[in-house]
Amino acid sequence: MPTLEEIKAKQQVTWSSGDYGKIAWITQPLAEVLTDALDLRPGTELLDVATGTGHVALAAARRFLNATGLDYVASLLEVGRRRAVAESLDVVFVEGDAENIPFPDARFDYVVSQLGAMFAPNQEKTASEILRVTRPGGTVGMINWRPEGFIGELFRTIAAHVPPPQGLKPAALWGSEERVRELFGDEVSSVNFKDGSIRMTFLSPEHFADFFISNYGPTLKAAEALEGERKEAFRDALIELAGRHNTRSDGAASLDWTYLLVVATKR
Repeated sequence: MPTLEEIKAKQQVTWSSGDYGKIAWITQPLAEVLTDALDLRPGTELLDVATGTGHVALAAARRFLNATGLDYVASLLEVGRRRAVAESLDVVFVEGDAENIPFPDARFDYVVSQLGAMFAPNQEKTASEILRVTRPGGTVGMINWRPEGFIGELFRTIAAHVPPPQGLKPAALWGSEERVRELFGDEVSSVNFKDGSIRMTFLSPEHFADFFISNYGPTLKAAEALEGERKEAFRDALIELAGRHNTRSDGAASLDWTYLLVVATKR
């Protein structure tokens, strides 16, 4: 059984593969959902954990917060820096790990993560680190994919064709109220939840499958691990998944992806 550190090293390679920037743009509207839900106060300090290409950090900077984005994939951080320059926004992007956040205790008024920290292999350590760098009375905000939703099913589909390492908890557990309460424990004085969904559109179910196999690290690496009929079966399973969730009947694909919005107050 690989250690969590070995799993994390492999995940880092996975998230560095493909072109996650193309995937990230799909979920950009969720940064506005998260920042609006937090009622951000200008002039305060915000850390966006597993920022990717910087959606939430940039949204916070537009609201005149002092925003920092943290990620362990250098190429994604570079995209975030270019975006900040293009918008003349002052955002600090730092290379670092959600399980070992390189900042002192109680450093930030807001610590947030949109579809990022949920993928760190050591969920307990990640939750502990997020809470550690949040000041008392500060706010933790997250958007996590629901385990019973489309993305939860996508990862179960990947696992059915390329089994994950033993001992790795499903990332979509972060989309369960019960699991979030368990991870945050008595370190928070309150935690509130709200369900939501975002509609994604593709040219067809086949386009969804090919787009994700080409650009999304987990599906790309899964496809690379397969050959011949097994690879074709994986692509067919992705097409079937998109077709089953498709709300359109004109050949295109519209898919509703459900998420859990989390807003907690550090004790």
